[in-house]
Amino acid sequence: MTIVILKYNAGNIRSVSFALERIGIEPIITDDPDQIISADKVIFPGVGEASSAMNYLREKKLNEVIRQLKQPVLGICLGMQLMCSSSEEGNTTCLGIFDQKIKLFNKPQLKVPQIGWNTIFDLKTDLFKGIKEQEYQYFVHSYYAELGENTIAKTNYELDYSSALHKNNFYGVQFHPEKSSTAGQTLLENFIKL
Repeated sequence: MTIVILKYNAGNIRSVSFALERIGIEPIITDDPDQIISADKVIFPGVGEASSAMNYLREKKLNEVIRQLKQPVLGICLGMQLMCSSSEEGNTTCLGIFDQKIKLFNKPQLKVPQIGWNTIFDLKTDLFKGIKEQEYQYFVHSYYAELGENTIAKTNYELDYSSALHKNNFYGVQFHPEKSSTAGQTLLENFIKL
């Protein structure tokens, strides 16, 4: 089985690679369209800023490659946000795979970014097989995906938002499974089995 981690100008690729190696997967880290298209599974990680990341994807034509993928794809953190319709970060038009908009946490009482452990609930799909309701996952983000028809997990940070999304072969999680201990490892294993 070939697992590709999409290489682009966003951080966190190495920690995702190490997490996969811990469960016996040797991923390929690449921005080569042929390798991405022919992979069995694609992981689209990311820590960074939406507008510069989207500009890079467009320059490399990776935006077109991602949209046409037919195999299971997992977006993590910024990767998930870039699969949504738009982001308030840099007023960015994103890939439009999910219908959700990405918004800034802007309540004055909130510490932004949200950094640390928070729970996930209303879990749907086999991505969460063996993961309990109210399980803790690790988050680092200032922007969030609204709730909508693609929502398959929620988290509360003064408001309920989408901590995971799903549409067709595309999945996204706002938290970092690679930093979320056994629950995160279970999610990565579930993704590999999809």
